[in-house]
Formats: sequence, structure tokens, C-alpha cells
Amino acid sequence: MSEWHRCRFLWNEAVHQQKSGEKPTFGKLGKLLTEVRGRNAWLRGGSQVPQQQMLRTYARALTQSFEVKGRGRPAFKSRKKSLPSLEYTLRGFTIKNRRLVLPKGVTIPVVWSRDLPSEPSSVRITRDSVGHWYASFVVRRDMVAAPAVEGGVGIDWGVSTTATASDSAFDFPHLGHRRRCAAELGKAQRRMSRRRSGRRGAQSKGYRKAKISAAKIHKKACRQNQHDSRVWAKRIVDNNALIAVEDFTPKFLARSSMARKAGDAAIGAAKRELIDRGVRAGRKVVLIQSAYTTMTCSRCFARATHRLGLAERTFLCHHCGHTDSRDRNAARTILAVAERGHTRVDDVRHLQPSFGSVVSAV
Repeated sequence: MSEWHRCRFLWNEAVHQQKSGEKPTFGKLGKLLTEVRGRNAWLRGGSQVPQQQMLRTYARALTQSFEVKGRGRPAFKSRKKSLPSLEYTLRGFTIKNRRLVLPKGVTIPVVWSRDLPSEPSSVRITRDSVGHWYASFVVRRDMVAAPAVEGGVGIDWGVSTTATASDSAFDFPHLGHRRRCAAELGKAQRRMSRRRSGRRGAQSKGYRKAKISAAKIHKKACRQNQHDSRVWAKRIVDNNALIAVEDFTPKFLARSSMARKAGDAAIGAAKRELIDRGVRAGRKVVLIQSAYTTMTCSRCFARATHRLGLAERTFLCHHCGHTDSRDRNAARTILAVAERGHTRVDDVRHLQPSFGSVVSAV
């Protein structure tokens, strides 16, 4: 933890310089670190490798805040709330007798989840909210191409059903892991409230134990959602060459009446898992903008003239008479747009169908 506090101090100092108008780059921060380590025995008592990597991570985060839309500037890391994260390059760690050896004579026994396929180039050590420590190694491995398949699938995200596919065999139902543990979680949170002293400073040992108990319940539901998402994503990737995914950002649901159920569905985690697994397998993954996918007929691409309320779960096209489940129609529309080589419904040019006929073109 002492190493983490040194790195956190350097991060906060870099944030302070940025807010003061100094515009620090990684080169300037590296020179400043060398000067400060020569004068400060506390910083010199730690390894220089994770300190340099922390400044490199800060410089990368600062650059991305200007280049990536919606990415905020790096903020201060609180001593109480921020979770430790240290990165060591190849010259900063070794593996001896299946133990991780860090600078300053620190030796850590590791419970290996799997054998490393090659020599690691770096390692990141993190701690979660439960207090468990993890070491994540960066290694090289041979990519094995997934077997060739045909066909495609469209994915429409929702709340009552986490993901509705164009083919009902690939639906991802809402499993409600957090809902099942809500009573147990509420009991743990009430125990935390009773044991909180109400004063600033360190809390009692009983409060810390109650806090860890509540974090374990959260972690259990998170792991269940993660496991189910991986199983579902693998089934999608193994059976489809084209994966059309609605580019849905569930952030706004946190401010709606469906916030608790949307959080339980873990739409963002399922979406990331599906995209990452599809890209690694060499599948064609297309992100389709969500605008008008619910209002567009998947058969003739005619758009409804009025918005559909959330209570309306059946889609009816007034041009061709096509009727389908609202979410299923949206998933098939997403797939049809991707098959035509576009990323949004408006890019698919369609002729207005005359009475009794269906005409569509790209």
C-alpha cells in the first residue's frame, strides 16, 4: 500500500499542475520525478518503475480526454475511495518458483488461474472492493481463428429482456441476479448504517467488516452477470459470421424509473463482452445507431409516423401489414441495415411503397 500511496501522490500532483495551467507532458513529468526523487527520501524509498508507469498512464488519460468525445479530464485520486492499481514493466518484476517478485524485496505468492502462454511483458496489480488482490499479466499468444460459419444476427437491447436477437434462439433473458440478493444486501447495508459512528476519520472494525460483507454480495451478483454474458456471447460468436449490435448507451437509464432493473440487467457489460469476443474471433461486428430502429419495419423499411409508447409491445406496419414483436422487429431491422453495409437506418434509402406493393432499395 505504501507504493500505491506514492503513485497516487504523483498522479494528484500531475492533476494539480494541469489545473494550474502548466500543461505537463510525460517528458516534463519524467524529469520532475527524477528531480523530486533526488530530494525526497519518501519517494526514493519506492520503486521508480511503477511511478513512471503511473505518470505514463496519466499522460495517456490526458491525451484521450482531448481526443475521445465524452472522456473527462483526469481527476484526483482519493485516499479513501480510489482502489490501488500498480503497473510494472519487464524490468520491474520477475517470476521465481511461481511467485511474483517485485522491487524492494517484495515476494507475493500467486494463485495461478492458468499457465502463462509466453513470457509476460508487464503486470498490473489491482485490488477490488472486497479486498482481493489480482495480478494481470500481458503476454503474447497465438490467435486461433474461429471456424467459418454463415448467417448473421441482430441484437436489440432492452430491460425486460436484456438482449432480443433477430433469431429467438439467441435471446438473452433478464436473469435478475441482483434482485435475488436484494434482501441479503439490504440487511448488510442496514448493519453498516447501525455501525457507522457518524464522525469523520477511521470507522470501527465492525463497520469495516459490514462494509466488506455488502461488497461481497455486490461482487457475487457482478460475477454471475459476467459469467452469463460470456456464455451468451460465446454462443452468438460461434454460430454467426455477422453480428449487428445496437449501439445503445444505457447511461440515461440511471436517471429513469427503470434504473434498478437496468443496472441488474448489466447491458453495458454484456455489450462489451459480445463486441470483444466477436472481434477476437474474427467475426464482422457492426454497431448500428439506435435511432428509429424501433419505428422502422424490418420487412419494407417504412417508418412509423408516430412514436411508440413503452406499453406498446407489438409492432404493426401500416404499409405492408407486417406484425411482429416490437423488440424482435427492431433486432431484424438492425440486422438488415448491417447486411446492406450501413450503420444507421437513415443510410438505407427506401422508396415509398405504393398501395399493395413493397419496394425497397439501398
